[in-house]
Amino acid sequence: MAEAERQEMTVREAGKKGGRMVKEKYGSAFFSEIGKKGGRTVAETRGPEFYSRIGKQGGETVKARYGSDYYATIGRKGGFTVKERHGPEYYSQIGRKGGEALKRPRRKAESTE
Repeated sequence: MAEAERQEMTVREAGKKGGRMVKEKYGSAFFSEIGKKGGRTVAETRGPEFYSRIGKQGGETVKARYGSDYYATIGRKGGFTVKERHGPEYYSQIGRKGGEALKRPRRKAESTE
């Protein structure tokens, strides 16, 4: 009878349920830890340029879907959020810090000769 009472669930629902159970058992910090571990493994296996490539692909997808004005919109929203959290003086502080930072020499572009 227990088998007759079982409800079928989608793969998505099963994944969500499994994720909740893991979170209850190990805590949310566990996900952060395994994510970092996975990120290091990917960087070692595929190299740091992999992240650059997938970042560009993601950016192109967002641009194609929402248009280039979308970046200005989300940047403005982010700026307002930062201003609300930290106050308007925050921009002056980070500007000074940026001006005081040591300048790293620019890498020269590789020649195509």
